[in-house]
Amino acid sequence: MPMKDAILLLRPLQWVKNFFVFAPLFFSNNLLNSHYFLQTLWVFVAFCFVSSSIYCFNDIHDVENDRLHPKKCHRPIAAGKVSVAMGYVIMMLTLAASLITACLSDCNHPPVICAMLVGYWLMNVAYCIRLKQYAILDVAIIAVGFVIRVLIGGFATDIIVSGWLVMMTFLLALFLAFAKRKDDYRIYEQTGTMPRKSIAGYNSQFIDLSVTIVGTITMVCYIIYTMSDSVVSHFGSSYVYLTNVWVLAGLLRYLQNMLVYQRSGSPTKVLVKDHFIQTCIVGWVLSFFSIIYL
Repeated sequence: MPMKDAILLLRPLQWVKNFFVFAPLFFSNNLLNSHYFLQTLWVFVAFCFVSSSIYCFNDIHDVENDRLHPKKCHRPIAAGKVSVAMGYVIMMLTLAASLITACLSDCNHPPVICAMLVGYWLMNVAYCIRLKQYAILDVAIIAVGFVIRVLIGGFATDIIVSGWLVMMTFLLALFLAFAKRKDDYRIYEQTGTMPRKSIAGYNSQFIDLSVTIVGTITMVCYIIYTMSDSVVSHFGSSYVYLTNVWVLAGLLRYLQNMLVYQRSGSPTKVLVKDHFIQTCIVGWVLSFFSIIYL
């Protein structure tokens, strides 16, 4: 088995999602605290391992369906480059590496961190086996996974995670998950093959309406957040609302990718390839960084 295929099985490109564990650190004005940063970095590594373990399990469980998918057929196990048995070995090794990393790290509450990692793993195993077959529930579970990332970052550093951060994380992840279903449904329309059973509970109109509703709620909630007295007082600045420009531009660009250019299949790949969205993210981060830390 070539090392390249083993690495591809781990999906390192998807690790970018795990940067959500740094959100509590960033918004609590502790990003430059080396002790807190290292604690969060350990959790980030642990989450990369556990998420890769889930990707392995997913590819093993869905191997037959993936072989019929126009894009997923190139995954290492579906393409026959990595055996199912080796996939199980890598899955267990990455799960063990995740728990060992959490236990040996300098994080606060190691038992809680391990419990959350195991809980995340079990939730996603249930998702792969059964829960992803149910429309709406499938995208909700994905969004919950992002919330867990944020919460585990807070537990690792003893930073209290605000309700605003939890809600905004859930809404943004839900928005992206619905947008991905648009791509799945498009494949179903073109090939007549359902890439996942939950597609039976969707149609193009419902997905477009869901993305519109969730995207609108996300933007409105973010505007309210940036203009609330508690947030202005917390950051000591009345200019937080200026970051709305980057969020609105980013959401609109993502909608354009989904509805006009029809490329919303993988939020991670869109992030990596779309320079406009990259500019929005960098602009938003720099704007918030200057408000919090300068």
